[in-house]
Amino acid sequence: MFNYPKGATPIDEDEKEGLLILHISTREELNEWEQRNITDAYSWSDRTRRKDYLSECFIRKLHEEIFGKVWAWAGDYRRSDKNIGVDWAQIPIHFRQLLDDLKYWIDHETYPPDEIATRFHHRLVYIHLFPNGNGRHARIMTDVLLEKVLDQEQFTWGSGNFIEEGDVGAKYIQALRSADA
Repeated sequence: MFNYPKGATPIDEDEKEGLLILHISTREELNEWEQRNITDAYSWSDRTRRKDYLSECFIRKLHEEIFGKVWAWAGDYRRSDKNIGVDWAQIPIHFRQLLDDLKYWIDHETYPPDEIATRFHHRLVYIHLFPNGNGRHARIMTDVLLEKVLDQEQFTWGSGNFIEEGDVGAKYIQALRSADA
């Protein structure tokens, strides 16, 4: 059904059953529908005035806001292993460790704000919480961290299209792989 760009995580057949818009038949159509939701999710996060931006609840809700009009499983942890990420059964443990580390880094000013954001983003993608949309979710969540918690400007993320195959997406994937090492 979908052709995946290099580095993208394929969606399992059972996860495809969670597609809420049944007339979508190509990756391009899926990207278009998901992009509409991404714009809405940025608006939602801008309107949201909370104290719990770094909570499991908020982070999962953000994924739901981004993908909930397209996927029934939006905001739910994945239940299968992928070409990236920790064992799916270990997601809650690794995610809790990340949030604890993040709180420590912020409270103790362990790193400069941009490094805190970079480390958070890398680990969030590495854990790979959800069946799909982890990179997009992690970039938006990192923007929330920078702006709402660390009082910093959002990253530019190379100011390009990550979904299409191309230079920006390839550099992003390479940077993540370098950070893995």
